[in-house]
Amino acid sequence: MQLGDILEDLTLDVAIGSIEIGRVDSDSRSCRPGSLFFALPGQTSHGSRYARDAELGGAVCIVSSEPLEGLGVPVVQVPSSQLFALCAHSSSVVVGEPERRTQLVGVTGTNGKTTVTTLVASLARAIGWNGANIGTLTNERTTPSSPELFRTLERMVGQFDPEVTRSLVAMEVSSHAIDQRRIEGLTFKVVAFTNLGHDHLDYHQTMERYFETKAQLFTLEHAQRAVVWADDPYGARLADLTDLPVTAVSRSEASQVQTSLRGTTFVWHELVVNSPLIGGYNVENSLMAMSIMRSLGAREIDIARAMSEVPSIPGRFELVSTGQITVVVDYAHTPEGLRRLLSDVRELMDDGQLITVFGCGGDRDRDKRPQMGSVVTSLSDITIVTSDNPRSEPPDAIIDAIMVGVAADSHVYRLSDRRSAIAKALEIAEPGDVVVLAGKGHETTQVVGDQMLPFDDRVVAKELLR
Repeated sequence: MQLGDILEDLTLDVAIGSIEIGRVDSDSRSCRPGSLFFALPGQTSHGSRYARDAELGGAVCIVSSEPLEGLGVPVVQVPSSQLFALCAHSSSVVVGEPERRTQLVGVTGTNGKTTVTTLVASLARAIGWNGANIGTLTNERTTPSSPELFRTLERMVGQFDPEVTRSLVAMEVSSHAIDQRRIEGLTFKVVAFTNLGHDHLDYHQTMERYFETKAQLFTLEHAQRAVVWADDPYGARLADLTDLPVTAVSRSEASQVQTSLRGTTFVWHELVVNSPLIGGYNVENSLMAMSIMRSLGAREIDIARAMSEVPSIPGRFELVSTGQITVVVDYAHTPEGLRRLLSDVRELMDDGQLITVFGCGGDRDRDKRPQMGSVVTSLSDITIVTSDNPRSEPPDAIIDAIMVGVAADSHVYRLSDRRSAIAKALEIAEPGDVVVLAGKGHETTQVVGDQMLPFDDRVVAKELLR
């Protein structure tokens, strides 16, 4: 496709307008021969610094808000106010505007985004629609940059059955993505809000700014209607603020709830729902997903039936062992997420001890570390504090910050090596005990310094159990 057809609203000379473009990139490391590179401003540096790298990678043209010199390829300079919108538009057009061929569902919130989006896609498929989801389980970032996002959308929509008349793609929308305008150019049929808790304050600084960023998604610019978890105080506030038509969802919609390590049963709109998902917090996630499907026009009876067919979510209350010792792996990595997880585990236990292994990520929100230490040690019989993804920070310094918040008289070990910590938990566990490995969930790597090392809590636990 020629550049003039992509940037049709810009005045380009004939030579530049006739450049053939094969893909769009905003990361110079992804550039290939035929790339159109957008030099976007970042959190710590401007993409214009990497224009030469983009050219060496194969970029045939650079779009920037800053003047660039010394390059061997043309530079199209545009106002900074237009840069993100042009990047999104170009990313969409080059791959065939996949967002026009499906319904989009956007889910934001601190906890539950992955489960809700995965459930929505699974429910869609179970009732005979095309369904897919984008987020933590499918891409490196929760919400990819525009070029990667539209390529992912095109790949997913391209795999849909053309004979099926209804389709959707459910997308996790992070606060970073909203703030950094990664969802530019998208209009969601439905946007949903799960909850707001202590997370990402290293980026947003205050809970109020964090909430204001999330609220930007719930505008007529981005969506047609909203589904909001009204039991969360921020959700109730959002429902009052937004101009979108709102479906408010509450835990009270589920009655006669029965949970076990085999699954969950409850009544919703006078219909019995049997779900393989475990834990009380997954009742809330299920209610959100079912309400989203209902707002899209699916019949309640079909939604309730389909819940029995949804698969378990990788790394979300995932049972690694149900023998004499039960081992649960979960992604919970916020104070609120850990409180819900451990409270749900405790409710499912008969006797025995609750042993929790967890840590905090490095180079991230430091204020939540002592809070997480307080939550975990208050709800666990034995806690083993270890490393999560320490990144550039010394693991022991992160553990020191966690230890500040531990409950008085709690039984705590500290082992910075995560494999050793898991081994210790399994060593001291006795029949009837439950071991929870929290924080990493589905992740298959651990970031230590500048290295990304293979590490999967589920794999390690199974190896040690053998």
